[in-house]
Amino acid sequence: QVQLVESGGGLVQPGDSLRLSCAASPRTFSGYAMGWFRQAPGKEREFVAAISWSGTMRYYEDSVKGRFTISRDYAKNTGYLQMNSLKPEDTDVYYCAARRGSLGGSIYLGESEYAYWGQGTQVTVSS
Repeated sequence: QVQLVESGGGLVQPGDSLRLSCAASPRTFSGYAMGWFRQAPGKEREFVAAISWSGTMRYYEDSVKGRFTISRDYAKNTGYLQMNSLKPEDTDVYYCAARRGSLGGSIYLGESEYAYWGQGTQVTVSS
């Protein structure tokens, strides 16, 4: 069983940056693909970014391309979502997710494709 704990959310102004972290325990992240999703009240959870277990493949939702970067640190057993140039429409609860990757370069975009989820961290972008 993999447990994921997000951190790093908060209240920021438009144009600011935040880095979300997703710490995995007790197992290593090795062999697990990872994704980030977000959800606003009353709306469905939506895909934000994904990274393969090898770290070689990454994919982003169109509205965050060029602003967000997904990464992972195997030594720290932690995944990250660096968010720059934040906009009010980025306000959501952000969730990290993980699953075993079938191939090193496989990435997964669907919510149902992930087996493990964190509890979420709130990101609020407001002036």
